[in-house]
Parts: sequence; C-alpha cells; structure tokens
Amino acid sequence: MKNKNSLIDEISVFFPAYNEEGNIKETVLEAVKVLNDIASKWEILIINDGSKDGTLAIAKKLASDDRRVKVINHSKNRGYGAALKSGFYNAKYSWIAFTDADGQFDFSEIDKFIATQKKTNADLVIGYYRKRQVPFYRKVNSFLWETMVYLLFGLKVRDIDCGFKLISKKVIEEIPKLESERGAFISSEFLIKAKKNKFKIVEIPVSHYPRKKGVGTGANLNVIIKSFVDLFRLWRKLR
Repeated sequence: MKNKNSLIDEISVFFPAYNEEGNIKETVLEAVKVLNDIASKWEILIINDGSKDGTLAIAKKLASDDRRVKVINHSKNRGYGAALKSGFYNAKYSWIAFTDADGQFDFSEIDKFIATQKKTNADLVIGYYRKRQVPFYRKVNSFLWETMVYLLFGLKVRDIDCGFKLISKKVIEEIPKLESERGAFISSEFLIKAKKNKFKIVEIPVSHYPRKKGVGTGANLNVIIKSFVDLFRLWRKLR
C-alpha cells in the first residue's frame, strides 16, 4: 500500500558487512524504521562478505523476521568491492542507497539525499564527511589517494570513499561493469565511470561517528596495495 507521506516511491538499501556481529542488527533495525516512514516500497540487502563471526546468523534472523530484508552471502571473504557489486547488481528498485554496516553513519540522513536529488535532478548524491571519525593517518591516506585520482582521471570530489551514497539504478545499468573486488578502489572506479558516462554527481555533508564495536579493515596494507594496482590498471585501460 502506497505511503502518502513517502519521500521516495521505491528504494533498495544495502549494507556490506564483514565481521559486524556487534553492529549489524542495530544498523538494519534503524534503517527499517526510517524506510517505513520515507518509502512506499523498499528492500534491505545485507551483504555478508565471508564473516568469521556471528554476522551471517544475525543477518538470517533479521531476514526471517521481515521478508523485505534479504541476505546475500559470500562463502569466502572477497573484499569490499565484491560486496558493493553484490549490492549494486542485486538491487531491484530504481534507487539504490548504501552505507557501511558498522553504524558510523546516521541512516536517517537519507532524507537529505532524497531531497537533494529531487532539487538537483542528480543521478548520484554522494556524501562527504563533516568530520571523519578515523585516525589522522587515515585522513592523510585519503587525501593522497584523492589527489592521485584527480591527476589521473580529473575526478574531483570531497570524499571519494565516503560510504553513504544514493544512486539511480540506471547508472549501474549503463556504466561498464565494475571490476574491483579485493581493494578499496571500487568507489573510485564507480565514480570515474559515472563521470565518464556524463551522469550528474552532487555532494552533500553527512555525519560520521566513532565505531562502537569491531575493527575496520580498510587500512590494511594489502588492501591499499591492491587499490593502487587497480587504479593504474583502469588508467591504462581508459587513457
């Protein structure tokens, strides 16, 4: 039944999750409350990327309690890029949003993404951190990465890797298939290809909070190295 007060007709939301047993339930249930208020039709996809803890069991219980919640399971850990691709390519509705499963974003801010899209007619509304709650060296790494992406591809956004975005499904359908899996290059690859295909990108500020439980893996050395390998591979392909 159509929600007369809905901000958006339909939306798919997904959460990439790796060893997030301490966060995933709260993250999903908060999103459910928000989506019930703002969307006529919605789904949540939990992308379990080979977690070694209780993430999968919790995700399956959430799905059994609400048919609009679904689980996509990677039997082995494949990386953040693979998790994002599983979310993008399995989403069924015309708008797609995602945030990290660690609870560091306030999903209720999705209403600002939707309002911005309606005001600007953007194809992608992407967040940038008001104040990123990570160690200083992570901020330095991000600055160097974003400078390299700008020099190689001319892509200039405030926070390439901010994990809160709203995207039209047509972007996913029309850009070349995403390739990155193991490294953190997926966000850059996605935005580079969207820009090259003339899709409109608009940025808005988002809140970011300290991680309450668990440990992030984005700063692992092997992830960083793989990201740079993917970066130069795409540059050679597109130049």
